[in-house]
Amino acid sequence: MLQKIPARKISARGGRFAIIASRYNPRYVDAMLRAAKAEILRAGGRVQIVRVPGAYEIPVVATKLARAAHRAPGAPLAGIICLGVILRGATTHAQHIGEAVSNALVQIQIQYEVPVIHEVLLLENEQQAKERCLGRTHNRGTEAAQTALAMARVMAGL
Repeated sequence: MLQKIPARKISARGGRFAIIASRYNPRYVDAMLRAAKAEILRAGGRVQIVRVPGAYEIPVVATKLARAAHRAPGAPLAGIICLGVILRGATTHAQHIGEAVSNALVQIQIQYEVPVIHEVLLLENEQQAKERCLGRTHNRGTEAAQTALAMARVMAGL
């Protein structure tokens, strides 16, 4: 069951965040992107947005951003938010894409010590996408941004 997004007041203190968003399934991804960007800006953060063709292309961009941030300690990246929607079809293609993206994203955050927030959703149908991406009370973009803000605070405290 989906839970209502609690209102949180987390300050980004000028932190820099990247949002990588798929262009595939734009109705849903664009709604998550708008919500995530608004949440980071509301917290006082800076946002760099990178658009990619589909979910499968997200990890290579996340790797490049994380590597650049890792090599330039004076310009840290507080977090990378990855947004995409994969809808299951008649074949196992969606499952393969979802697993590949998930495995890659976890490796990137471990290797480069940059929080990588995984909101590349593998969904059964458009109804699930509507519930998770288009609502104000259940928008995964907002949740992703809140997680990025919280992880930035955790990482800064270590």
